[in-house]
Amino acid sequence: MSGSRIVALGHYQPPKVLTNDDLAVLVDTDDEWIRTRVGIRTRHVAEAETLVDLATEAAQKALARSGRTADEIDLVVVATCTAVERSPNTAAAVAARLGVRAPAAYDINTVCSGFSYALATADHAIRAGAARRALVIGAERMTDTLDWTDRSTCVIFGDGAGAAVVEAQEEGAEPGIGPVVWGSEPEKGDAVVITGWNPVISQQGQSVFRWATTQLAPLARQACERAGIDPSELKGFVPHQANLRIIDAIAAKLGLADAVVARDVVDSGNTSAASIPLAFSKLVERGELSPGDPVLLFGFGGGLAYAGQVVRCP
Repeated sequence: MSGSRIVALGHYQPPKVLTNDDLAVLVDTDDEWIRTRVGIRTRHVAEAETLVDLATEAAQKALARSGRTADEIDLVVVATCTAVERSPNTAAAVAARLGVRAPAAYDINTVCSGFSYALATADHAIRAGAARRALVIGAERMTDTLDWTDRSTCVIFGDGAGAAVVEAQEEGAEPGIGPVVWGSEPEKGDAVVITGWNPVISQQGQSVFRWATTQLAPLARQACERAGIDPSELKGFVPHQANLRIIDAIAAKLGLADAVVARDVVDSGNTSAASIPLAFSKLVERGELSPGDPVLLFGFGGGLAYAGQVVRCP
């Protein structure tokens, strides 16, 4: 096989929406304070839905749009940092819900860069002949980790899931998923932490902001180079939806004046590993990107880990 490609996307968000005004009742904040600092207007919050529910809903939509059935999937990968159950893992639980028979199934946790990591590992498995068709899912219940009295974090995060169906390409076809650029700065890993049996997230917001706005654009450019494309040729840019100011800063440094830039953070907040497939799926659903368009995906955050690749739009 010459590589793999994304053939369909799907996403799901729980129906409950929390506005900035709603949060102002809980903590000392207001709509202007939140929009000025992170650009977020609303976020979705899971109530009855479990992490497996969110992941399964997104995966079902991606499968339906791909025209494939669960029987045709042989690999399920879930990127998440909010799984509660240790065993079975989230991927196996989703596979059981969908009726996928005898798949390789594993979870991956690199927090906010998780989907790009998961996509890369699925692409590698397909290239190596270890899989033929994969479901790659990013799903999070980030609100489970929040201290609702901490305005530095409770205003940022939301819940949701996004999924992609990835399949092998025949020899000679143009790769639909480009080479990954990935890595981490573990010595700075304490900038974003989720700790304890009753996990609570905390972060050094200014440190993360400086790292993201000064160090990541060259790495994103490197992902383009490995795919043999100049950033000016990109039709879309879907970064991790961490903060509107970070998104705009990286896009400006890459010179993406003519590309569609995902800014789903405004309506969905930061959904960690779910943010890239969630935002990407919405752009495709709204017709803002066309089949075959080159799109740069770039995840970054907790760890501090990062990963990115250029993909062709399904």
